[in-house]
Amino acid sequence: MKKKFPSQSVRAHRSIREGGFFNLRVLGSVLACTAAVGLALTALAYEPAASVPARLATSIVVNTTRQDLAATPEAATLSNLSARSFVQTGDNVMIGGFIVQGPGTKRVIIRAIGPELSQYGVPNAMADPTLELHDGTGALIGRNDNWQTTIIGGIITHDQVQDIQNSGHAPADARESAIIGDLSPGNYTAIVRGVNETTGIALVEVYDIGTDTTSILSNISTRSFVQNGDNVMIGGFIVQGTGTKRVIIRAIGPELSQYGVPTPLADPTLELHDGTGALIGFNNDWQHTVIGGIITHDQVQDIINSGHAPSDALESAIIADLPTGNYTAIVRAVNIEVGAALVEVYDLSGSQ
Repeated sequence: MKKKFPSQSVRAHRSIREGGFFNLRVLGSVLACTAAVGLALTALAYEPAASVPARLATSIVVNTTRQDLAATPEAATLSNLSARSFVQTGDNVMIGGFIVQGPGTKRVIIRAIGPELSQYGVPNAMADPTLELHDGTGALIGRNDNWQTTIIGGIITHDQVQDIQNSGHAPADARESAIIGDLSPGNYTAIVRGVNETTGIALVEVYDIGTDTTSILSNISTRSFVQNGDNVMIGGFIVQGTGTKRVIIRAIGPELSQYGVPTPLADPTLELHDGTGALIGFNNDWQHTVIGGIITHDQVQDIINSGHAPSDALESAIIADLPTGNYTAIVRAVNIEVGAALVEVYDLSGSQ
């Protein structure tokens, strides 16, 4: 069933103009690396004493397709993850995860950015973000609070300050956090919190800074608490290489309740914007296609055939064949609802 595509998304352009992903990332430090890291954000936080185990995180999103792409790094791939949202406390911190795929280790830098956002007009930027890195078992394998002070432990075996500077991705503010890791293939989770339970808007990023070109980036997602106005959830990704990349982008809310996530967003909407900020796709309820932009025909059967159809009719999804460039997915609440939501990008195919 088709819906009419909105001719303009005033709120979306306002969000981008006033600190949304692309103005932030283009003015900041977007670098499309030659080598792509296999990334996929997990859906649930790891809390050492929580009743929801970390292993549930990967059960939602770790469904990588086309692993043979590792043999063709010149084909179109996804690259460099960034997600911006309002970070609260308890279960409503910001959670990002990624998968390293390929035959060897992957060198990455993970960053938690807060104070830097204020220079781009982002209101209520988090003053002092901390960063945790967990492996697929939920074990804490690295943490940082203030990148100029290394915290030794887990995979962090020596002072990283010079390595962070040499990477070209040193945070602009000393209160922001960063970790460099040489990671074996597997699933990882990055969690951003505020020092002393403070709240505010923050950005979590993962950059591939290694030289191995056999790994790929696939299945990106982030989970956070979606409000209204400037406190929507914004996820960004880059398509790089040759050809186009076929992806499905999803906005998940009601499904999270079965994993013990409190206050899931009851009815999430999904917008897709290109690198200029133009709205190129929109959906509200995946069983009702909204024609317009890059969406030229009913997508319901394609979504079902992808194997990634949302489990709830109120959740949203878009399938797109994207040329190389930068893209932003924005998750909002219908009406004035608030709640925890998940934004995901799955790689559905290789170079087209």
